[in-house]
Amino acid sequence: METFIERLKELRIEKKLSQAQLAKETGLTQSAIATWEVGKRVPGALAIIALAKYFNVSSDYLLGLE
Repeated sequence: METFIERLKELRIEKKLSQAQLAKETGLTQSAIATWEVGKRVPGALAIIALAKYFNVSSDYLLGLE
């Protein structure tokens, strides 16, 4: 989970996006992104897919599997 948290924050900051901006771009909610970034919740498969597509990375990369 820590790898996902680090990679999500890193990718978001690289694109100079706030959590709210990322939410708007991906169709996710800002509150969901916030809870993932602090490790309170784990994203579901559809959220991981949306983030991977938006950042043009693999879901394996986001999850720390590659």
